[in-house]
Amino acid sequence: MKKKEFKTESKRVLDLMINSIYTNKEIFLRELISNASDAIDKLSFMSLTDKSIKYKKSDMEIRIDRDKDKRTLTISDTGCGMTEEELENNLGVIAESGSLHFKEENDGKKDVNIIGQFGVGFYSAFMVSKKVTVESHSYKNDKSYIWESEGTDGYTISEGTKKDIGTTITLYLKDDTDDIKYSDYLDEYRLRNIIKKYSDYISYPIKMEVTNNRKKEDSDEYEEYTELETLNSMMPLWKKDKKKIKEEDYNNFYSDKFYDYDKPLKVMHFNIEGNVNYTALLYIPSHAPYNYYMKDYEKGLELYTNGVLIMDKASDLLPDYYSFIKGVIDTDDIPLNISRETLQDDKNIKLIAKSIEGKIKKELIDMLNEDRDKYEQFYKAFGMQLKFGIYNDYGINKDKLSDLLMFYSSKEKKNITLKEYTDKLKEEDKNIYYACGESVDKIDMLPQVERVKDKYEVLYLTEYVDEFALKTIGTYNDKTFINVSSDQGDISTEEEKEEIKKENDESKELLDKMKDILKDNVKDVKFTNELKSHPVCLVSEGEVSTSMEKVINAMPTDEKISASEVLKININHKISNKLKELFKTNKEEFEKYTKVIYYEARLIEGLPIDNPTELSNLMCDIMASK
Repeated sequence: MKKKEFKTESKRVLDLMINSIYTNKEIFLRELISNASDAIDKLSFMSLTDKSIKYKKSDMEIRIDRDKDKRTLTISDTGCGMTEEELENNLGVIAESGSLHFKEENDGKKDVNIIGQFGVGFYSAFMVSKKVTVESHSYKNDKSYIWESEGTDGYTISEGTKKDIGTTITLYLKDDTDDIKYSDYLDEYRLRNIIKKYSDYISYPIKMEVTNNRKKEDSDEYEEYTELETLNSMMPLWKKDKKKIKEEDYNNFYSDKFYDYDKPLKVMHFNIEGNVNYTALLYIPSHAPYNYYMKDYEKGLELYTNGVLIMDKASDLLPDYYSFIKGVIDTDDIPLNISRETLQDDKNIKLIAKSIEGKIKKELIDMLNEDRDKYEQFYKAFGMQLKFGIYNDYGINKDKLSDLLMFYSSKEKKNITLKEYTDKLKEEDKNIYYACGESVDKIDMLPQVERVKDKYEVLYLTEYVDEFALKTIGTYNDKTFINVSSDQGDISTEEEKEEIKKENDESKELLDKMKDILKDNVKDVKFTNELKSHPVCLVSEGEVSTSMEKVINAMPTDEKISASEVLKININHKISNKLKELFKTNKEEFEKYTKVIYYEARLIEGLPIDNPTELSNLMCDIMASK
């Protein structure tokens, strides 16, 4: 029995297979089980045309055996087996795939569904093994052959004694080290978990002898016993007839797969055929996970090919703004990289991702229109993510998401959509009014809101990303977003504007003095007739509002900004007469009042005061002088 060298740059290539291509050592079992499944699939296909092949699906299985004393793990199948020549060509030539050749030879034929393509999955066995033996008996002849290798040094092929058709792979596990305990791969619980994770939906039973407990007859004691048990469920839920699946089945699958024991809000189960083919089972959760808005949260769908888990977080299939979606995608149309652990950039990936995105959008719109309470629950959990989706990437996705947004309405006293707002506007109405604050109650008490809400509906924005999202949208249905706390929020008539302009011109000296007292804190000081009962307010000019100032300055960065603010004093409030009186009679008191009303305006807006002690002293001085 002569040792042979691998027919490629063996040592370098095999070393690459073992140490570089696969990032997770437990993948070896997935690869070997996938190869076993392929072998059975090939036998099934060949039996359709070759009646001499005795194939009975009920007899087809994959067997896992372990021997802790010998430190061996064995994977057996009842598939087509390999001849001596096939062992030579498929295992002696690294990256030579018998499955790929079979697929190419039968391309386009029905019932051809083979997983393996690259011919490297088998060599993942060497990640955990110091020696691998393969004994195979092909349906084509009467002899079996043994392929044996200890890695890069080469391999041997000899005659074997196996009588049954199929292949048996025996792994002689490496010795345990301080870093890796290879003997864990002989542990029943570990093997169960690996098979459940990667190979649960292989369409043939994966059997292993397991240990269970049972109660002894006529005794309260328990005894251990072993039995052959099927470890995989074989038929995935998403491949079953939807008409036969109960809501309970969907919910149980969701809780088992994604460890969420609250029912999902929505289930999306569909099959797409066309330019790209895939089956999807997607869920909209009822709540956000604890780490959803943290950096360590990972989005992505579970990606399967022919029942084999390829990736548990295929992030390329979901846009960030739909990262809350949980579920699985099963397709044969996505090209994988050589290790089948990551996706290759391909047009089919983009097609599937675009299709999924459209399905999610439609489901959300349907929920919004047909089950408002459920959508409100969804929006409470994930509405912020939709707003981030609008704001991020320079607003490229704003048109996809703007119809999904909701904000509290001053008139309806509940959340409404932008479409619902604009549908009520008259043709001459050009603006969508909004106000920002920490809560609905606080916004409702803002001086700027008081007058506007009497005439127009005002949207109350309570989350820090809200205004950034609306600024990114810019216009909706040809209506412009206007912050009532900005200089654009003035709803006065032309007559009222002319009247207040005259008042400001006559009081120019007083107002200039106030601006001088406040120095660079304000851009200007003006009297206004826009307020009803409130004495003062701050109005921002330009693109940066006071609410945006608060958000940006609260971030843990060195970047700080200031909105360009105008202090406005209600001309119809008695404070304006008091200021005029003090300006003529007591300049010192006038300065105190000027500073106090400025501080009050900042407090109303929720802005910080640089010197609260000064405010306290000023208030006490004013009260003491009465």
